[in-house]
Amino acid sequence: MPSLTLLRHAKSSWTDPVTRDFDRPLNARGKQAAQTIGRYLKAEQLGFDHVVASPAIRVIETLDHFYTGYGEKLAPAWDRRIYLASAATLLDVVHDLPAGSQRALMVGHNPGLEDLVLLLVPQSKRDALRGEVELKYPTAAVAVLEWEGGWADAREGGARLTRFVRPRDLDAALGPDDD
Repeated sequence: MPSLTLLRHAKSSWTDPVTRDFDRPLNARGKQAAQTIGRYLKAEQLGFDHVVASPAIRVIETLDHFYTGYGEKLAPAWDRRIYLASAATLLDVVHDLPAGSQRALMVGHNPGLEDLVLLLVPQSKRDALRGEVELKYPTAAVAVLEWEGGWADAREGGARLTRFVRPRDLDAALGPDDD
């Protein structure tokens, strides 16, 4: 059973005078949130045998600070398809994950990550976690999905959302998020 952890990039700076959205760096709160989420996932013993990420600067910096908290640096596969991707494109990336991996981390952007969770996890009035994702998937939040089969078996309504954790859930100083 594969486990896919989706990490939205941490809070970026809109005040930095960069010319392209792709080049926006993290702000101080984003750096702290990424490190906090890394510490949390390590404490929960969530390991990864594959990492795939958008090559945008804010994702690269999110991973740098995430690794500081996680205590281990993992070499990501940079995939430009993830940058500002739709849920359908992200699902293609999931289908292309290496068959030998079972625990993948995907780091990217909204609204694609949120839409991917909502596509894969069936709607249910009893699923409070899915309801939280539907309300808002803030920066540096993580969602963990599982389903039967392999990566190619990921399909609409076929996954379970086993975790949804926001930085503010771990440190009140990191929320509420306004993005």
